[in-house]
Amino acid sequence: MTASQGRGEERAAQGAEGAAPSATRRATVHDWIEGARLRTLPLGIASVLLGAGAAAAANGADMLLAILALLLALSIQIGVNFANDYSDGIRGTDRHRVGPARLTGGGLARPGTVLKVAMGFFALAAVSGFALVAISGTWWLLAVGAAAIAAAWFYTGGKCPYGYAGLGEASVFLFFGLVATLGTTYVQLGAITLLSAGAAVASGSYACGVLMINNIRDIASDQASGKRTLAVRLGAPRARAVYLLFVLIPYFLLIPMAYMELGSLLALASLPLAALAVRAAFRPRSPKDLVRSLKLTSIGTLLYAALASLGWWAGL
Repeated sequence: MTASQGRGEERAAQGAEGAAPSATRRATVHDWIEGARLRTLPLGIASVLLGAGAAAAANGADMLLAILALLLALSIQIGVNFANDYSDGIRGTDRHRVGPARLTGGGLARPGTVLKVAMGFFALAAVSGFALVAISGTWWLLAVGAAAIAAAWFYTGGKCPYGYAGLGEASVFLFFGLVATLGTTYVQLGAITLLSAGAAVASGSYACGVLMINNIRDIASDQASGKRTLAVRLGAPRARAVYLLFVLIPYFLLIPMAYMELGSLLALASLPLAALAVRAAFRPRSPKDLVRSLKLTSIGTLLYAALASLGWWAGL
């Protein structure tokens, strides 16, 4: 974040701080948990599970490094969720959304407080990332970690947030797919493998599916606030087709991954859950069905990763 961007957002936050909260109550513990958006956390967990599983398949698993990678992934993810709450709130984007009130946009918490919580999780990510590279000796990955934190902030922060320009899926694929999965494998093996590469693409594609269905749900509110997500740019019918592609790619990738490790086929057991998510996305009877599809896609990501990783750890 540049100095001018920081001052601009600080002034916006101060203006919002000075205004009376629009909500009639203050944030509860439940509200803060909602603000962390726990339903999105399977994305980070899935990436690390696949990366660690690929390392285990190559007989190079290191539990401490895997745990640090998981802490790093989750810290960044929770940090970006609170940063999005803050940035969307001070821009007024969340005034048009349908669903549970956000901390900033709903007036449940002061913008500065939400920002501090976001920065706290980014700091935790930096500490865990430093420990990870120090133990593994992969010091050059510090630059990758810094880029990941910067990408988390500029998704909705700064003067020109790329999440408002339809580039969210590209960032999610890069950082929650390639970087998180390949990075987890690399710090343990000192190299990446073909299996980890396939797993990274699968993880990134599934993560894009989660973001896409989330943005399909928010098309109307995002249009009203000028947020040009990829779903807004494509329109609902084409966005659903792209969502379907994102969900199917991980299962097609099981073919080459099974050739390398037969245990990959365990992930096929997650396919019925993916089918339910797709059905809810294509035949929504109400907005709640899109929320249901979002939850099922997120859980499906985690189940796919857990089953594939289990097959690799077991050496099936």
